[in-house]
Amino acid sequence: MAKNIAILGASGYTGAELVRLIDGHPEMRIVALSADRKAGQPMGAVFPHLRHLDLPVLQKIDAIDFSVVDLVFCGLPHATSQAVIKTLPDTVKVVDLSADFRLRDTASYAKWYGKEHDALDLQKTAVYGLTEFYRDDIANARLVAGTGCNAATGQFALRPLIEAGVIDLDSIIIDLKTGVSGAGRSLKENLLHAELSEGGHAYAVGGTHRHLGEFDQEFSAIAGRDVKVQFTPHLIPANRGILGTVYVQGDAQTIHKTFEAAYADEPFLEVLPFGEHPSTRHVRGSNFCHIGVVADRIPGRAVVIAALDNLTKGSSGQALQNANLMLGLGETTGLMAAPVFP
Repeated sequence: MAKNIAILGASGYTGAELVRLIDGHPEMRIVALSADRKAGQPMGAVFPHLRHLDLPVLQKIDAIDFSVVDLVFCGLPHATSQAVIKTLPDTVKVVDLSADFRLRDTASYAKWYGKEHDALDLQKTAVYGLTEFYRDDIANARLVAGTGCNAATGQFALRPLIEAGVIDLDSIIIDLKTGVSGAGRSLKENLLHAELSEGGHAYAVGGTHRHLGEFDQEFSAIAGRDVKVQFTPHLIPANRGILGTVYVQGDAQTIHKTFEAAYADEPFLEVLPFGEHPSTRHVRGSNFCHIGVVADRIPGRAVVIAALDNLTKGSSGQALQNANLMLGLGETTGLMAAPVFP
């Protein structure tokens, strides 16, 4: 029997991506879609590319009958998400795409998001949703916190190396180029076409990006000591995609072999042949992440490059991967479609 799914915040980019993915899922059906300002409208009016689908009309959250829902995808803004999730019945499993439950330490949450957490009991039970590294916990969880898209990219490029001890932990530099959809769908002056096209710019420079909280938490836990990476994100005039270029000190061949061993059985993490490097155009619209390793001209240094689609593997696809585990379904179900090219 198909599992009943509700998507809260369905009028955003991640909501639309979830609908697109779940439409091809043989064991899920969407029974409720919520939006705030667009409540009462059909999904096809908000996203014309979904017009052909038979979907519930968008409604307010308090109008949804959660007694018939097996799992909720929560695509609401930060802080709003925790307020809503703590009102849901305990029988409903939740995958939260916001940042509200990513950070285990309450002081860290307050530091990076500027407010105290209002659902501390739930926060203690939440499982961090980087699927490849938390599978068993996710399968048994009621609440899973989806990672930040930048945080996922950086972790795929570094976690096995930190765990294996093959790089210097005090000289990691992460440079990410990200598409504009990662900033959400709300109107912002700096995201207007005339402001964004034909250029690119760094933002959150000097260690102010919120996803650093996830890097600090996860890398330090793996290493058993404080690990603080240098991280600068850049906004580029592309709709989708994140390209992460990570500079590390270590033997490039050893680093490549470490990735090959760590990701050999991972269906969505593709390690390219040594010396090849990935492109966002080769993962667009898919749940795949491509990883390449190149030796730097300076001996003892290497460049790790990771590419993924921020809306799929970086968010909604990863959320569906987690939901499959939580519902006892095949992890890859509904997610093996090839990337869109060109």
